Amino acid sequence: MPTGGFSAARLDRMHDVMAGQVKRGDVPGLVTLVSRRGELHLDEIGTKAAGGGDPMRRDTIVRIDSLTKPIAATAAMILVEESRLRLDDPVDHWLPELANRQVLRAIDRQLDDTVPAHRPITLRDLLTFRLGFGIVMAPPDTYPIQRAVRELEIMGMGPPKPATRHDPDEWLRRFATLPLMHQPGERWLYNSGFQVLGVLIARAAGQPLETFLRHRLFEPLGMTDTGFSLSPEKLERLAPCYETDAESGALTLHDGVSDSQWSQPPAFPNAAGLVSTADDLLAFGRMMLNQGPFGTERILSRPAVTLMTTDQITPAQKAVSDFFPGFWDNRGWGFGLSVITRRDDLAMIPGRYGWNGGYGMSWYVDPAEDLIGILLSQCLGAPTINTDFWTATYQAIAD
Repeated sequence: MPTGGFSAARLDRMHDVMAGQVKRGDVPGLVTLVSRRGELHLDEIGTKAAGGGDPMRRDTIVRIDSLTKPIAATAAMILVEESRLRLDDPVDHWLPELANRQVLRAIDRQLDDTVPAHRPITLRDLLTFRLGFGIVMAPPDTYPIQRAVRELEIMGMGPPKPATRHDPDEWLRRFATLPLMHQPGERWLYNSGFQVLGVLIARAAGQPLETFLRHRLFEPLGMTDTGFSLSPEKLERLAPCYETDAESGALTLHDGVSDSQWSQPPAFPNAAGLVSTADDLLAFGRMMLNQGPFGTERILSRPAVTLMTTDQITPAQKAVSDFFPGFWDNRGWGFGLSVITRRDDLAMIPGRYGWNGGYGMSWYVDPAEDLIGILLSQCLGAPTINTDFWTATYQAIAD
């Protein structure tokens, strides 16, 4: 018999599919949470640590990595709606370090082989990763700009470990010593826009980024376990994080618990460094699905959520923007999140929006199905886990 928005038999199959990831040793454990039409299905599978021990629970705390980005974008849109920021104004007022940018003539040129930027960087550029700077999809140190980024310790090529040891002002000062890789607005380049965005939000809000997020998002939404670091009592609920050895396939510890990087506040809280839980991300998803309201609170207006979840990247920009193979075939990019644009797979549903985290997480909202899906695990290098989760999720829908 169907159970609300799901087929009971297909939920059993979904459990078997996800439990297979644990049984094969791809991840020690995981939590899945799917909400549809008011019905919630939760599954807790495996253990927090490799080799056994405490089970994964609904309240297990995990590093959500790039799932921080839609949260940070929401914070920026709060400031836009209060007219403290404007999407197409230059960021120079709040970030004078970024005024009068120089741009490399080509990505392989020396750092002094530049031309002036055609225009200033805007908030919209940051939210859509079109500021002209980001991760280069080439082996490390292929180009001089990559070497400079590494030497200045301003941007990692993946999840936020190790963290930068520089505070936001020093990080931005170092970043501003470099030319842009491309002209502002020319193409999409991942990650750096949201590192800069964190500094912009803090300066425009007149308070540290985490303080603003806590007062304007986490407390109103009841996201009590979300932050950039953990107290000693909450640290006990943190799952260790692993990575997969490329040669042996074995899981090796990436970040522990008692000595976790998240056991103390970071020097630079940025838009890839939050920890959270399934229920906190569900609360955020419900606000987005409701297009702004949550209980008696209204976080954003309906037009703001619509704008955030609309593809902002033009075909010409996609054509010159490298990322994972085939990324742009069925996706666009809004503000801090991916937007599915074309159905070419069982789980690629146009209109679904959200993002994934590098430690094995996925968070998406499907307005047409009144659906929120959340997958939480803690392992780098488990490439099939997201695909299997979303395929099984849509198969579990009853009608």
